[in-house]
Amino acid sequence: MAPIRLEVVTPERLVLEEDADIVVARGADGDIGILHGHEPLITPLATGELMYRAGGEERHLAISGGFLEVRPDKIVVLADLAERSEEIDRDRAEQARQRAEAALTENRGTQLEAEAAASLQKALLRLRVAQQRRRHERPGPRTEA
Repeated sequence: MAPIRLEVVTPERLVLEEDADIVVARGADGDIGILHGHEPLITPLATGELMYRAGGEERHLAISGGFLEVRPDKIVVLADLAERSEEIDRDRAEQARQRAEAALTENRGTQLEAEAAASLQKALLRLRVAQQRRRHERPGPRTEA
C-alpha cells in the first residue's frame, strides 16, 4: 500500500512531517484509522494517543485537542499540544501525574475539579506514550568489555 504524508503541527512548531503507512488517532467519536486513499474529512481530536506506522515500525505521539484533516495527498493534524514519545521525560510526566492527582483530590466538588481531571488525563497520556516507546525499543547488540 502506498504511504500517505503525515504532518503534525501545534501553534508553536512543526512536530512531525513523515510518510506513514497507517495513522490511528483518537477522534471526538472514537478512534479513526487512515490509510492512503481515505476519503477527505475533518474531525475534532480528543486528548489521546496518535499511532502511525512508517517502514514497519510503530511510532506514538501524545495529542491534546485540535483537528485532523485528511486530504487526498496528506493527513494534517493541527493539535493544541503534541509530543513525540522520544520527547517525553518520563520522570517529569510522573511528577505531573502526582500533582494532578493531588489537585483532583483537593478540588473535588469545586469549579477546579474539571481542570484537575484534564491535567490528570494529559499526564496519564504522556506516561502511556512514553511507555509505548520503551516497548518498541529494540536492544542494541551486546558488547563484551
